[in-house]
Amino acid sequence: MIKWLLHNEPILLWSFFFGLVLASILYIAKQIKGWSVKLVIAIIITSVLSFYITLAEPFASPDSPFYLLFCGFVAIIAMILPGVSGAFILLILGAYQTAIDTINNLRDGLLNGDMALFKDAFFKFILLAVGAVIGLKVFSKALNWMFKHHKNLTLAILTGFMIGSLNKIWPWKEVLKTRVNSEGEVVTLLDKSILPSNYAGDNEIVMSIVFIVVGFAAILVLETLGKKKTEV
Repeated sequence: MIKWLLHNEPILLWSFFFGLVLASILYIAKQIKGWSVKLVIAIIITSVLSFYITLAEPFASPDSPFYLLFCGFVAIIAMILPGVSGAFILLILGAYQTAIDTINNLRDGLLNGDMALFKDAFFKFILLAVGAVIGLKVFSKALNWMFKHHKNLTLAILTGFMIGSLNKIWPWKEVLKTRVNSEGEVVTLLDKSILPSNYAGDNEIVMSIVFIVVGFAAILVLETLGKKKTEV
């Protein structure tokens, strides 16, 4: 379903993700106790840094083995951080669709008996998995130490990172560069955020706002349910 939405309703899908991340920013920021100038500066610096990261062209194709290892390595770290998902990191790295396609191709290769498709998808899956294992081994202890000794600073850095990264999931984009993926499809390599009024085509502004609100509300509902479960 997500793959279909990426191709057919990208603005609405990104709007939903935008709402999710907005709410996640508030969720992380409110866990910070004892605000200080140092924490505010940390948020500003990481916001600016992550914003410029989203503007940069990927240093390798999302289909390349090295880049898939790197994506698995970085994305798995998000799984042990509060309020950040591995899928969000894959979005920032530009490898989200590649990961989705890998899972779909594994299934399709098995169901259709297409061993070439299955082998290619399985190889990519293994690369993501190996990167994830290495990421856990390398960073789990370091992150545990940071939360024990510098929890507020760590949360401030996470908050800034997500604020700056909102640029990557802004629903309205202008494509600057394209590439041909491993399946022969022309996909976006580099784009930039634009105002809805400057979007070439139907900007779906009303429905986009609705989906942003729905995404935002989804996080609040899940957080409320999580609190009730903890209290029980």
